[in-house]
Amino acid sequence: MFIKQLSVFIENREGRLEKVLKTLKDNNINIISLSLADTSDYGVLRMITSNPEDGKKVLKDNGFSAMLTDVLAVKVEHKAGELQEVLDIICKAGINVEYMYALATKNDDATIVIKTSTAEEAALLLQKEGAEFLTSKEIEELKSV
Repeated sequence: MFIKQLSVFIENREGRLEKVLKTLKDNNINIISLSLADTSDYGVLRMITSNPEDGKKVLKDNGFSAMLTDVLAVKVEHKAGELQEVLDIICKAGINVEYMYALATKNDDATIVIKTSTAEEAALLLQKEGAEFLTSKEIEELKSV
C-alpha cells in the first residue's frame, strides 16, 4: 500500500539541483515523479524513483542529505471531483494532508502521491472506501514511461 519516496535537502543555489539529477542519472536511477519546494536558503526535492534505496545511498555517498519516507500513491480517475472525494475521506477523519503531488502512469488514470499526518489511518480509511493504490511493483514497471 505504501511506496518509498526519496527526499533530498539541497541548498538553494546554482547547480545543486543539477548535481542531484546527474548523480541519479549516472547511477541509472529513473525519476518517475518529483516535487520541488524551496525557501530562500534550501529546497526539498521529493521523488518517486525506480530504486529509492539505491538513490538514497548514492546521494548520501555524494554528500547530499537524503531520506526515505513512506507515502501513499492513490489512483484517481480523470474526472471532475475525484481528487476532492479522496481528500474528503481524509479530511473528515481529521487527518492533515502535509503535501501531495501528481505521478504519471501509462494508463488513463491519474495517481497522486500523498503524505498525511497519520499515514496508516489514512491508508485504512481510503482502502475501506475502495481506493486503489499504486504498488512498488507497479512503480518498477513505470521505468520506461
